[in-house]
Amino acid sequence: MQVEKIKERACNNRRGEAMKKLYGVTTAMVTPFDAQGAVDLDKVEALTEFLISKGVHGLFPLGTTGEMVRLSEEERMAVAETVVRQAAGRVVVYIHAGAMTQEATIRLAQHAQRIGADGVGVVTPMFLGASDRELEAYYVAVANSLPQDFPVYLYNIPQCSANDLKAEVAARVAEQCTNVVGVKYSWPDFLRTDEYLRINGGGFAVMQGADRLMLPALAQGCDGVISGVSCVYPEPFVAVYDAYQRGDLERARTLQRTATAYCEVLRSGSNMSYFKEALRLRGIDAGVMRAPQLDLQPHEIEQLQTELAALPSIDEL
Repeated sequence: MQVEKIKERACNNRRGEAMKKLYGVTTAMVTPFDAQGAVDLDKVEALTEFLISKGVHGLFPLGTTGEMVRLSEEERMAVAETVVRQAAGRVVVYIHAGAMTQEATIRLAQHAQRIGADGVGVVTPMFLGASDRELEAYYVAVANSLPQDFPVYLYNIPQCSANDLKAEVAARVAEQCTNVVGVKYSWPDFLRTDEYLRINGGGFAVMQGADRLMLPALAQGCDGVISGVSCVYPEPFVAVYDAYQRGDLERARTLQRTATAYCEVLRSGSNMSYFKEALRLRGIDAGVMRAPQLDLQPHEIEQLQTELAALPSIDEL
């Protein structure tokens, strides 16, 4: 039943329905910087093209993987415009618009709508604690600043934001705002995931944000994964999704173990310098880290090369 649900969603997206939801393998993109620390839009274009060529179903720039808190509003808008333009409707593109202030979030979300993105993701307020009432008011204000046919995904990553979005709060937001259609949940709690999945009588979309849980999340009823590791190695994640769609669960389990092995070597996104270096090793120049984050040291690069060489080849998937 879940396989058919996902297939139907994918077909709806291709038919150009008013609100395109996320599904399958949606890649959380890194943001390339040049040697002087400026955003490199040429590299953003090349990375976008690389990911589409590998069969991902959606793109999610400017989130945690994209070093969002290190970019100005102007830089974020430039990256968003570049990804939307380069993708040219070939895959679903959601722009992450969450920022440190409500006003900035609204400006970034409205910009994404104006440039033709398919929707936005919005992380909870960050660092400073926010009550349930404050989270609800924040999301309602952001969603109501947009057309009601422009979809919004809530984004809960409590280990980074310091604020946890409860399912009952998400449900209250969705009840008030018809354009709030789903959530990206980046904490490995399947009980909470089930609570999200029951919002709106089961009509609330859930995308798993923990790469290693892609297959069990699909089996639970999620529509897919928003994956940072797939920015470097899309192939095993796309293969998991394809096997699951075919109903070949044994193959999907084997492929998930391969995807998990890549997650472990790349430190599951705890340090984006591993992503950028691994992309370089693949022939994709994703630039450098922006201070205060630093690039890998030579001995770390050597260790990464050794660990990657020991993994199953993506050419054999």
